[in-house]
Amino acid sequence: MKRFLIRLVISGVAIFLVSYFFPNLIKVNSFKVALFAALLLALINAFIRPIVLLITFPINFLTLGLFTFVINALMLIIVSFLLPSFRVAGLWQAIIASILISIVSTTLSSLVIEKKS
Repeated sequence: MKRFLIRLVISGVAIFLVSYFFPNLIKVNSFKVALFAALLLALINAFIRPIVLLITFPINFLTLGLFTFVINALMLIIVSFLLPSFRVAGLWQAIIASILISIVSTTLSSLVIEKKS
């Protein structure tokens, strides 16, 4: 549970940082909204994303996995529909934002979370 909460905070920080440095991609009103968006994104990624990946497997296979970027962007757009304080400018902006959020989140995770040897 502790590890989940740490990852949730890291995702919230990543969303907040991307919205702060790239306000034309996504808009977040506050850090609290970013944390709630991270929680919603985690839930959507846990329940909806696997179904979408299964349905779109042929397209994903033909594009050698690049369609996964579109799926990740769609998950961000779903969060923006569910959370009025979180806005995504469009599909291309969501694709770029999801890539940036992944990079920032991975970097922060590698700095914060201890690796077990």
